[in-house]
Amino acid sequence: MTDTDSLTDERPHRTAAEERARDERGTDTARGEDASDPTVGFDDAPSPPRDDGLPLLGHTVAWFRDGLALGDRLQRRGDVVEYDAVGRQFVAVFDPELVEEVLVTRGDEFQKGEFETEFASLLAPNGLVTVEDDEWRRQRRLLQPAFTPGRIEQFAETMVDDAAALADDWADGSVVPLREALSSYSLSVLARTLLAIDLDAERGAVVREAAEAIAEVTTGVSSLAPEWLPTPATRRYDRAMAGLDDLVAALIAERRETTGEHDDLLATLLDATYPDGSTMDAETVRDQLVTFLFAGHETSSTALTYACWLLAGHPEVRERLDAELTTVLGDRDPTVADLSALQYTEQVVEETLRLYPPVFTLYRQPVADTTLGGYATSADTTIQLATYHIQRDGRWWDAPEEFRPERFDDDDPDRPDYAAFPFGGGPRHCIGMRFATMELKLALTTLARRVRFERVEPIDPSPRVVLDPGETPMRVWRRESA
Repeated sequence: MTDTDSLTDERPHRTAAEERARDERGTDTARGEDASDPTVGFDDAPSPPRDDGLPLLGHTVAWFRDGLALGDRLQRRGDVVEYDAVGRQFVAVFDPELVEEVLVTRGDEFQKGEFETEFASLLAPNGLVTVEDDEWRRQRRLLQPAFTPGRIEQFAETMVDDAAALADDWADGSVVPLREALSSYSLSVLARTLLAIDLDAERGAVVREAAEAIAEVTTGVSSLAPEWLPTPATRRYDRAMAGLDDLVAALIAERRETTGEHDDLLATLLDATYPDGSTMDAETVRDQLVTFLFAGHETSSTALTYACWLLAGHPEVRERLDAELTTVLGDRDPTVADLSALQYTEQVVEETLRLYPPVFTLYRQPVADTTLGGYATSADTTIQLATYHIQRDGRWWDAPEEFRPERFDDDDPDRPDYAAFPFGGGPRHCIGMRFATMELKLALTTLARRVRFERVEPIDPSPRVVLDPGETPMRVWRRESA
């Protein structure tokens, strides 16, 4: 999916099999009766089908206990389902066409909203991910030049070298905590490339501790505690954020003390000017740096962990991947010039992101009372775009639970564009999409040339800040002894 995908109003027709699958899921799956009539307004539209939970609590317990299972339950009710959880009213959306409406064709009618903003404020309230409207456009225009294809391609050598060093350091037959190892790798790559800084182990641990603390305080039951009530999770969060703030201040101070010109994202944050001549204030610089340090490495390392785990359990996929690497690379590591020829590698990455999207759901909020899918949707409703569940929906994907990279050999003309959207979509698609996909392909290729992974225990994906696979211990075998 490219930056400009899905900008047409034309919609592919569903196949007969897809229509039967929709019918089998029950009458609630249909959109509101007036969905095709643009003249029907909020006041005249029906409410979405509602899935009631416990009295007062709604689905709060299920939200924390097993959010993916809750999504399964809601999806069985239909494509647009209303429910309550964590003191809010949600409307879950499982229809790719409606996702495209919210993100693209009617994107100006929806914003990030209170729910996502309240979470993001725990990390970086003035960062690119959080701000809205004109401030978002100002920041995006300022930062976009750091993510052009030409700029990103310059980072390929670092991505490969760091992945090679990581694999070469693993002892044959040893068990490694893969999630932690790949988190350290991704953070180091991001820091060295985009920011031109070196994060030693101690500094890297500060960023990873902040990530864990935020996950704990936002996805555990402590998130329901009043702000004034200290809990172990909030105390950990306070300590972690203080440490992160100290680290960011030190990085900025060190850069300002250096001489010479710098051409990287950190220099952009510190020195670039907006069209009106103003520059980023210190608080915004801090929030941007924190945003990229945090979000930029968490999503990539999570996806790479899932890719390695999936390959370990599917020898036929691994065999085909190895054959491609032998054909394209021979006995050398990849370069950016090889990416176009590594087509099956790209399909492995795409299929990994389909099955296990690190950003497993997106949230939006209408700017005013409106309709969505023919249903009345009030301005105080949080809309949940169910990435994980849409990308595993049998209406759009054959054998949706299976790992089949070859499904991306050809585009299915009957599949909606937003049947997969691991990087979001519309103007607010992930700014680091090119960086992340290139890193995934190069890192996976470099690791696969050196080692094979063997599963030690099952994974249990958990919807935290990202779709967390857990520690993911894996036994590592050198290729020559595999």
